[in-house]
Amino acid sequence: MARIELKLAHAYLPNPQSDDDYALLPLDLCFADGGAYALLGPSGCGKSTMLNLISGLLAPSHGDVRFDGQVVNAQTPQQRNIAQVFQFPVIYDTMTVGQNLAFPLKNRGWDAARTRKRVGEIAEMLGLSASLNQRAAGLSADQKQIISLGRGLVRPDVSAVLFDEPLTVIDPHLKWQLRRMLKQIHHELKLTLIYVTHDQVEALTFADEVVGMSRGRAVQVGTPEALFERPAHTFVGHFIGSPGMNFLPVRSDGQHIEVAGERLDGGRRLPVGDLTLGVRPEYLSLLPSGGDGLGAQVTRVQDVGTYGLISCTVGAHSVKVRVSPDQALPGVGDSVRLDVVNAHSCYYQNEELLP
Repeated sequence: MARIELKLAHAYLPNPQSDDDYALLPLDLCFADGGAYALLGPSGCGKSTMLNLISGLLAPSHGDVRFDGQVVNAQTPQQRNIAQVFQFPVIYDTMTVGQNLAFPLKNRGWDAARTRKRVGEIAEMLGLSASLNQRAAGLSADQKQIISLGRGLVRPDVSAVLFDEPLTVIDPHLKWQLRRMLKQIHHELKLTLIYVTHDQVEALTFADEVVGMSRGRAVQVGTPEALFERPAHTFVGHFIGSPGMNFLPVRSDGQHIEVAGERLDGGRRLPVGDLTLGVRPEYLSLLPSGGDGLGAQVTRVQDVGTYGLISCTVGAHSVKVRVSPDQALPGVGDSVRLDVVNAHSCYYQNEELLP
């Protein structure tokens, strides 16, 4: 395992002239030895590019990749001692499940007894023990991908195991089991795991730290709780959560804010000017009619079972509120008051969180 540091930018064009020409804008990241990380963001944000720079499938156009302080820009994935699991299964159909799992170890000269012991440990963790002698050719795509996961995890001496959206072909009913297995495997084996996904549930349940990515930038690095509670960028607030964070444009005079024609106490000292107020649906509540808060009009009411979801309009903007299932729900067309300024509210300027 290794401490992996990235101080780089990457462009596929030979002479990048603007930010739009970069697949990855300048970043400075460190992945600690033995940590579990997720690179989270939509398609095209630079997640797979970053993973391929770590593995050695790409060399950075600017800057360095360092493993334990050593620059490895010119090293191959084999020289970096990287294991990588891709979106689709990479296994040998002519081999049995056990032979596929053992292949990376045999290539490194492990003896039969040691190989058998390690294969047995990984097979048990992934629920493959009963099929070790079965030919891989007759297995389903999701079963083959589980073998691919095992091949990535079987070597205990790797610098890191990299996962590029590895649950793409997995049956939805199995995904939660595999996420739980990977979390357990990380705790037991203490491997450095870096996991690329666009699925927030996968990222937040798997990783100790999440790298939120947007348009080639790493906009926030932190624990799942930090990204949910205090999104450092409006993109993170929007992308994480179901539904995502509500955002309202406001005008600040330093202490008060004006939003949708109403004047409210901002709850803290603020810079003067145009800001964005962000508050999650979970942290909004309905206030008594005629009380404090911000006026809104109910446009939709949904009973989701575990909670109620109320959609409102505040001026020209949509706001969603999550309420407990035992709370009385308003009707469509009702006027309500919302406590948009509370202990969980966040303020943003130019999309960045104000301290």
